[in-house]
Amino acid sequence: MKPNLFKTASLGIQHVLAMYAGAVVVPLIVGGALKLTGEQLTYLVSIDIFMCGIATILQVWRNKFFGIGLPVVLGCTFTAVGPMIAIGGQYGISAIYGSILISGLFVVLISQYFGKLVKFFPPVVTGSVVTIIGITLIPVAMNNMAGGQGSPDFGSLSNIALAFGTLLFIIVLYRFFTGFIRSISILLGLLAGTTVAFFMGKVDFSAVEKASWFHMAKPFYFGMPTFEWTAILTMILVAIVSLVESTGVYFALGDICNRKLSEKDLANGYRAEGLAILLGALFNAFPYTTYSQNVGLVQLSGVKGKQVIYTTGAFLVILGLVPKIGALTTVIPPAVLGGAMVAMFGMVMAYGIKMLSKVDFTSQENLLIIACSVGMGLGVTAVPDLFSHMPESIRILTNNGIVAGSLTALFLNIVFNLLPMKKRVQTVAPLQEQQVS
Repeated sequence: MKPNLFKTASLGIQHVLAMYAGAVVVPLIVGGALKLTGEQLTYLVSIDIFMCGIATILQVWRNKFFGIGLPVVLGCTFTAVGPMIAIGGQYGISAIYGSILISGLFVVLISQYFGKLVKFFPPVVTGSVVTIIGITLIPVAMNNMAGGQGSPDFGSLSNIALAFGTLLFIIVLYRFFTGFIRSISILLGLLAGTTVAFFMGKVDFSAVEKASWFHMAKPFYFGMPTFEWTAILTMILVAIVSLVESTGVYFALGDICNRKLSEKDLANGYRAEGLAILLGALFNAFPYTTYSQNVGLVQLSGVKGKQVIYTTGAFLVILGLVPKIGALTTVIPPAVLGGAMVAMFGMVMAYGIKMLSKVDFTSQENLLIIACSVGMGLGVTAVPDLFSHMPESIRILTNNGIVAGSLTALFLNIVFNLLPMKKRVQTVAPLQEQQVS
C-alpha cells in the first residue's frame, strides 16, 4: 500500500509545531541575554531550526556507526540555556561554542561506555542538577517580564500586563485543552501575546524586512571558538544530564515501537547526539537532545514509522534556510517572552523535582545530597563572589552555581551511595572493642 503523502506531511508538520516553540525560544533567550543584533539573532534562530532538522535525521537514520532508528525528534536542550548565558556573560560567545564543541566530542568518545557510567548519575544527581538549572533561569524570566534589562520602559505596567497576560493565556490552554493544543500552548501563548503587543505598538518588523529569503549555513559565524575550563566542564555536565534524559526517551519509544534496545543501539543513539552537538558548535547553534513532547505525539497518533520523522527533519531544514521565517520569531517583545519563560523555566525546575521523586527520601544521605547540592548551586548563583579569593584552579570549579552544585551532588553521591559501607563498619568495630576492654 502506498504511503499517504498528505497524512505523512500533516503528521510531520504536527511534530514541527510540537517542538517549534522550544527550538525557537532557546536562541531568542540566549541571543537576547548576550545583546545580539537583530541580524545576528535572525541567523541564530534560523541556524538552530536548520540544525534541529539535521540532528533529527542523524538520529533516525540507523546505520553501523550512529542513529538509534526510532521516531526521535531532536531539539536544543533547555538544560543548556542557563549555562550558556553564564558562559557568554563571563567569557564571551566564542567560549560558548568552544565548550559545546568539546562536550560534543566528549559524548562521541564516551558513547560506547556511557551505559556503564550511568550509576554515577542516578536521579538524586540528575534531579538536583536540573532543579539547580531551573532555579538559576528564573531571574532571566523576571528581567524579561519587566521588558528586558536596560530597556527604557523596564517594569512599566504595559510590560507587566503583557507578561502576565501571556502567562495566563498559557495556563488557560493547559487547563481547558488536552492533546495537541496543550502540547503547543507555549507557541500559541507567544502568538497571542505578540498580537496584543502589536496593537500596543510594541512590535518592530524591521528585522523581517531586512532578512533575506534564503541563506546557507556558515561555519563559525560568530568567530572561531575559544576554550575555557569552567565553560567546558559546565557543558560536559549538561551533555551528561541530557544523555541520561535521552536514555529514558529511548526506552519509552522502544516500548511504544515494540523494540528491545541493545547496548549497541544505545551507543549509536548517544553517538548521534554527540555528532549533533559537534555540528551545532561548528555552525554556531546549540547542544541537542531528544524532545519528550514528540514522544507523546507518537503515542497519541499511533504512527510509529520513521518516514514521518524524516519528513519533520526535512521541514525543519527547509524552514531554517529561510531567514524571513526566523526573523518573524525575533519580533516577539521581551515581556511576552518573559511570560512564557516563567512557565518554561518553571517546568525545567518542576521536571528536576519530578526526577527527584524517584529518590528514596527515607534515606538521610539522599536528603543531604539534595540539600547541599541545591543549596550550593543557589548560593553561588546569589553570591558569585563567594570564592573570589580562592586560587584560579579552585575558582574554575566554584565560580558557577550550576557547576558547583552539580559537582557537589556527584561527590556526595559517590561518598554516600557508591563507596562500600563494610570498610567503614570494620574500622569502627576495633575502636569499640578497645573502649570495652
